[in-house]
Amino acid sequence: MFGLLINEKEIKEMEYLLKREMDEILFDLGDDRIDHIVKRAMEERYKVLFALFRRVASPNECIKYIRNGRKNRLKG
Repeated sequence: MFGLLINEKEIKEMEYLLKREMDEILFDLGDDRIDHIVKRAMEERYKVLFALFRRVASPNECIKYIRNGRKNRLKG
């Protein structure tokens, strides 16, 4: 396990970057031209990004990015 000290400005920047990347993945997952194997890799990447996002974002922001109807299982 690692520790990380970041200030409020850096937290906002990290949140912004993670949102952009997750939005891009969500957009691409809706594209029928992308192969299922590639989509599976994208879903795994999304899970990692979302786990990072949960560490810096508010619960209300996290709810917007929960996939597959799992909104009720969010544990701050």
